[in-house]
Amino acid sequence: MASDISPKAEIDPRAKIGNNCKIFPFVYIEGDVVIGDNCIIFPFVSILNGTRMGNNNKVHQGAVISALPQDFDFRGEKTECVIGNNNIIRENVVINRATHTGGQTVIGNDNFLMEGSHISHDTKVGNQCVFGYGTKIAGDCEISDLVIFSSSVIENPKTRVGQGAMVQAGATFSKDIPPYIICTRKAEFGGVNYSIGRQHGVDEKVLKHIANAYRLVFQGKISLFDTIMQIKEQVPDGEQIRNIIEFLETTKIGIISKM
Repeated sequence: MASDISPKAEIDPRAKIGNNCKIFPFVYIEGDVVIGDNCIIFPFVSILNGTRMGNNNKVHQGAVISALPQDFDFRGEKTECVIGNNNIIRENVVINRATHTGGQTVIGNDNFLMEGSHISHDTKVGNQCVFGYGTKIAGDCEISDLVIFSSSVIENPKTRVGQGAMVQAGATFSKDIPPYIICTRKAEFGGVNYSIGRQHGVDEKVLKHIANAYRLVFQGKISLFDTIMQIKEQVPDGEQIRNIIEFLETTKIGIISKM
């Protein structure tokens, strides 16, 4: 089915737009843009060069997709902003494209970016994440699947958030947040995120294993290296425990502190 494109939208003829899209008046789309099928682009949205958007996305008023990176190292290189399928991008969201040639900012599938949130250059976002009102994600960050940011969170550059973590409203953090935990407003460990685990079918026994692993991490007084060895020795193996170990082993800047 052909797309419904308002004649009042300004669209470069080189842009590639899929089937059955709805594009409202006063949308601005540049030439180096690809938009998949069944997307809805509401008025006053700007979709700029480097956008590679999948199917079934909704982009609401005032959003800017693939904005130039706010990075002093940017020299006008050709880069991309890659957005998957089934994302909801609400009003006034800004997503920057990458900084250096061949780089990508990536938003996965089934994410919900609430009003005023901002994803900066070269950041990688997984699937089924929620970004609360006014949340700001700096450049070069990594966000795994099933992460929830409450309102007005600030994630500083080159940090990571593990799968299934939740960050409470108003938190500002500069260290990595491991998987399956709650990060408090003071950027401290606030316990295991049991609700997201149960919601996605994690067995209660596994949740206890996760809690035991984090007791070793946040209540012990030994190095992180030795803590990882303790987890391997004392906590039964499983997918979630392996995810925790891998995350801890690969941190470059350390993790958030205990309460």
